[in-house]
Amino acid sequence: MSREIIRTDQAPQAIGTYSQAVKSGSTVYLSGQIPLVPETMEMVEGDIEIQIRRVFDNLQAVARAAGGELADVAKLNVFLTDLAHFPVVNSVMADYFSEPYPARAAIGVAALPKDAAVEMDAVMELDGG
Repeated sequence: MSREIIRTDQAPQAIGTYSQAVKSGSTVYLSGQIPLVPETMEMVEGDIEIQIRRVFDNLQAVARAAGGELADVAKLNVFLTDLAHFPVVNSVMADYFSEPYPARAAIGVAALPKDAAVEMDAVMELDGG
């Protein structure tokens, strides 16, 4: 099966040896996004809610570049340096997703790139592969 590399200027550029996303058949694997502003590649300023929204906006931009939407996400992984922020993730997620919600994992981690407080990655399934 062929692989297609997904890239968009509407999301932060990869800061390592990875692609923003890879499409294999009808499945798209979206790399982890932290709250970087695409235009500046700097962390967004503001509280955890603003940071979480920036991450969802980044994921949404990559999903759209791949021909999908966040509604097509089958699995979402959330990495938090402080699990006390999990209720904020739930609240903000309701603004980006509607039922049926994707499968999800929330994982507490010691640290994330660029000292981010949140990172998310996803697996998206597109119709018509």
